Amino acid sequence: MARFRYLTCGLLPGASRTIAVCALVGLLGASLSAHASDSVEQSFASSGNVHVLGRFYDAQPSGIVHLADGRFVLSFPTSAQRHPGPVLAVWKGGSKLQPFPDAATQKELISPLGMTVDAHGRVWVIDEGIAAGQTEPQTPAIILVDPGTNRIVRRFSLSSPVVRPDSHINDIRVDLTHGKEGTAFVSDTSQTTHPALIVLDIASGQARRILADDASVSAAPGHVMEVDGNLFRYNPDHPQMPQGGVNGIGLSVDSSRLFWAPFSSRRLYSAPTAIMSDPSASEVDLRQAVRDEGEVGVVDGIFTAPDDSLYMADEERHGVVRRSPDGNLSLVAHDPRLISPDSLASGEQTKQSVSSLIMTVGQWARLPVFHDGHDMQKRPYLIVRIDLKK
Repeated sequence: MARFRYLTCGLLPGASRTIAVCALVGLLGASLSAHASDSVEQSFASSGNVHVLGRFYDAQPSGIVHLADGRFVLSFPTSAQRHPGPVLAVWKGGSKLQPFPDAATQKELISPLGMTVDAHGRVWVIDEGIAAGQTEPQTPAIILVDPGTNRIVRRFSLSSPVVRPDSHINDIRVDLTHGKEGTAFVSDTSQTTHPALIVLDIASGQARRILADDASVSAAPGHVMEVDGNLFRYNPDHPQMPQGGVNGIGLSVDSSRLFWAPFSSRRLYSAPTAIMSDPSASEVDLRQAVRDEGEVGVVDGIFTAPDDSLYMADEERHGVVRRSPDGNLSLVAHDPRLISPDSLASGEQTKQSVSSLIMTVGQWARLPVFHDGHDMQKRPYLIVRIDLKK
């Protein structure tokens, strides 16, 4: 901008025009130097309500639940990269961990991922059944833990045809209002192009695969996603970003409706749990029961608040989106540190509302698998608190 100082004001004929040009130059110089900063897109800065509570340099946290006794339990999956320490642990603040349910049980777990707490306070954990570098077939399972006794009380193994060789079971929600002992719903994101929802009847242990390859659980054709300032198109043959079908799932407060979102999409879907839990319902009936809830963003974890709002981890906005019961959307938090925001749990909560959320933040988009073997992660991984407006 200093070049304005060297313009010759007398080149134009006529004194008045010379004075006018000099005046304009002076105004431009004053204007440009007076503005210390230019306008910015505020959504790329911090919303101011995101606070780091924990940092991890070795293990990448993913699932999180908040128990009735105040404990937070974290899962540390090993399917993408192995790590020292527990794979399922009570988080005691900062980087302090205590194996959950105990140290001995860690040997029974391979790669815990998604988790939920049911209406009885029990913890349900997805175990992917495969660790990085493993050559044996995956052995996925659903694990039920009683936090009162700190013991695994049931294990539900998942096998063909409920899961496929290319399955990637991801998250879970449990409805205790349908079925003799309730029904568990699991998302199968798929490592390739065959996503589905899995329905487990808890009493019998029988599982079914539903809505397989349906548009509501699948990647959107031509989907493009922004990752670290770059745009990538969904490509099942050469992934350059986290991608796939149904990922995050959520359950309404009264358990009457299941919500889900395919990861390589920006849409939310739902269906009544009454028909989804009914083993006599046909695929035609199930597909007709699905409701397109509209566009919400690229969603990972979903948390249901006491007022039936859905809080969703938004990958592209590096934040959290709230969907109110009437369908309105708002961006409740955003921060450049939220690289691959993952799972959500309540922080402080009453029967009527939640005043804060606790969220795991990985760096899944920077794993070597998406960068031709180059590790683009910049540790630490984070646990953050998001304060919500009252």
